[in-house]
Amino acid sequence: MENKKALVLFSGGLDSSTCLAMAVDKYGNNNVVALSMYYGQKHDKEIEASNSVAKYYNVEHIYMDLSKIFQYSDCSLLKGSKNDIPKESYAKQLRETGGKPVSTYVPFRNGLFLSAAASVALSKGCSVIYYGAHSDDAAGNAYPDCSKEFNRAIGEAILLGSGGQLKIEAPFVSLTKADVVKIGVGLKVPYELTWSCYEGGEKPCGKCGTCLDRIAAFEKNGLKDPLMEY
Repeated sequence: MENKKALVLFSGGLDSSTCLAMAVDKYGNNNVVALSMYYGQKHDKEIEASNSVAKYYNVEHIYMDLSKIFQYSDCSLLKGSKNDIPKESYAKQLRETGGKPVSTYVPFRNGLFLSAAASVALSKGCSVIYYGAHSDDAAGNAYPDCSKEFNRAIGEAILLGSGGQLKIEAPFVSLTKADVVKIGVGLKVPYELTWSCYEGGEKPCGKCGTCLDRIAAFEKNGLKDPLMEY
């Protein structure tokens, strides 16, 4: 175990919970800080999930409100938007957008989150930030701030801006969501405590882009999403 501290950009979803498990496994829970962001999303299920998973791992959990920055956006995930959240795959959405980011892309969210996280990480004595971007989200420009190119650029900026004190780890940036599930199952991530759905119902809708991706990722591992077992 390395005697360093890590900050995990943590939504309470499948990918970031797997990142949290990896960080705890490598650094120990006393050396891991989970940072969750409220950005004006339409429901609180992500926040509830992040609290549950952070308690499960017994890590320090910091909560930050950045919603005012996104108040001008019409992204369908946000409370201020009248747009419906699409109930179809990202591939189909991209065909409709002509290759532009999908309607659930929150403008430059990862850039903003990672910049804020860098300040918190430095203040908390962390030397690394983990975040859960993966290749399925970056595919086709659906979420451009999940791409390898973006990760490389923001990583260089944060390393330079921190005087070499802080680096970015995106362990899944070249992997698929199915790969993430495989890693998480090996680490015994409590996926039943996580939340990915863009809707805030009692159970996941099973129809939005992130639900479809999540269900498929478990199926590719010969498993059923524990949140869909009802």
